Amino acid sequence: MLTKEEVIELLNPVKDPFLHRTFKELDAVKDVTIKEEKKHVSVKAGIAKTNTAEQMKLQQEIVGILKKNGASTVGLRFEQLPDEVIKKFQSAADEEKESTLLGGSKDTKFITVASGKGGVGKSTVTVNLAISLMRLGKKVGIIDADIYGFSVPDMMGVENRPAVRGKKLIPVERFGVKVISMGFFVEDNSPIIWRGPMLGKMLNSFFSEVEWGDLDYLLLDLPPGTGDIAMDVHELLPTSKEIIVTTPHPTAAFVAARAGQMALKTEHEILGVVENMAYFQSESTGEKEYVFGKGGGEKLAEALSTKVLGQLPLQQPYEEEDVFAPSIYQEDHPIGKEYHKIASKVVAKMEE
Repeated sequence: MLTKEEVIELLNPVKDPFLHRTFKELDAVKDVTIKEEKKHVSVKAGIAKTNTAEQMKLQQEIVGILKKNGASTVGLRFEQLPDEVIKKFQSAADEEKESTLLGGSKDTKFITVASGKGGVGKSTVTVNLAISLMRLGKKVGIIDADIYGFSVPDMMGVENRPAVRGKKLIPVERFGVKVISMGFFVEDNSPIIWRGPMLGKMLNSFFSEVEWGDLDYLLLDLPPGTGDIAMDVHELLPTSKEIIVTTPHPTAAFVAARAGQMALKTEHEILGVVENMAYFQSESTGEKEYVFGKGGGEKLAEALSTKVLGQLPLQQPYEEEDVFAPSIYQEDHPIGKEYHKIASKVVAKMEE
C-alpha cells in the first residue's frame, strides 16, 4: 500500500492548470490520509481556482495516478492556494502565456474591441483605430476575431490572401497594418457552419501560427455580445485592455454594458467607450441632429466606471479614385482627426 511520502512524491510533478507550476513548486499537497485496510487515499490539495472544469480534469488526473500505483479508492478535497502564492506565480504564468501567443514577443500590447450588439460600427472603429495608431508611428496588427461576421478585409479594401512561409502564415499588410481574418479562408463569402471547438482552434492559430513580427499593438475585433468566441479571447489573453463601442441609443448602450461586465469579470481593464454614430452634422446649416438619441455613451461609461474616449458623427470617408478602402477615414478627414485623438488617448493610457 502507498505511504504518505509516496503519495506526495507521485503528485509533486502534477501541474496547476492555471499557474502552470508543479504541486511541488506550489507546496500544493496540504494533507494526505491513508487507510491501509481499505487501500483508500485521501488528499487535500491547493489550486489557484476551485470549482472549475479544469479542477474536474485535474481530479481525474490525480485519481488515475493514485489508482495506477495501488490505491483502490481516492478521496479528494480542493482549496484555494493562499493569495500570496497565486500572486507570486500568476505574473510569471501570464508573461509566459503572452510570450507564446505571438511566437516569443513579450512587448506586444493587446486591445480588444467589443460591443453588445451588431451594427454599431465596432469593426469600423477597430480598423480606423489601427490606422490611427500606425499614423502615430506604432507597429500594428488586427485579428478579425468576429469569425461569423468578418468584415475587416472588405472595410480595408484587402484583396490579397496570406502567404505561407514554412509552417507560418504571413499576414496581409494594408496601409501599414498587418491583418488576419477568417474571411481569408472562406470562399465566395460562404456562411460559417463550424462548431465552437473548431472556431476556438482557428482563433488560437491566429496567434500561434501567424508570423506577426514585432508589433506594438495587436487589435482584436471581437464578435458582438458575450458568446463563446468572445470568452475564448478573454481566456487566451491574460492582460488585454478593452474598448467598448456603442451608439447613443439607450438599448445599444444597455446591451454593451454586458460585454463590458464580461471584460471586468475576466479581469480585463476597460480603456474606455467609443460612441459611434453620435450625431449627424448638416453641411448646409452646421447644426447637429441626434439621429440615434443622446447620452448612451456617457451612461455606459458611467456604468462601467470608465470614460468616453470619443464621439464619432455620421459621415462617409472621402472618395479616392485610386484607393479602395470603403471604411478608412483619411488623416485630414474630420472623423480621421477624431480617430487621431482617440488613438492618442489610447497610447497615453496603454503606456502610462
